[in-house]
Amino acid sequence: MVSVVQNVAIDCADAYRLARFWSEVTGRPLHPEDRPGDHETQVMLLPEGPVLHCNQVPEVKTVKNRIHLCLRPETSREEEVQRLLALGATLVADHRKPDGAGWAILADPEGNEFCVLRSESDRAAMS
Repeated sequence: MVSVVQNVAIDCADAYRLARFWSEVTGRPLHPEDRPGDHETQVMLLPEGPVLHCNQVPEVKTVKNRIHLCLRPETSREEEVQRLLALGATLVADHRKPDGAGWAILADPEGNEFCVLRSESDRAAMS
């Protein structure tokens, strides 16, 4: 017997707004029944799960995430960082190295941190 990851939950103040942000980030749709004002929304990451589950809570985020998403873009890391900043993310910390190694830590519109790693093409260029 094992357990299967059903979803990754993200606490937030506006579940629908945050789910729309993550839908744009991942290129994956919202659950078809989700609507503005819903207290729980989901981004359908894979046809067979897991999903990103945005859960509206009354308290605001006050400390660093203990768990976070790491994204590997299809384009270059630099292009993806710029795209995500244009969608409303903010740069939290920059761990990119002059030789192309490293990652960038961004935050979604509600302050939840996530990393943008090197793409496969970025990694191949360093080999």
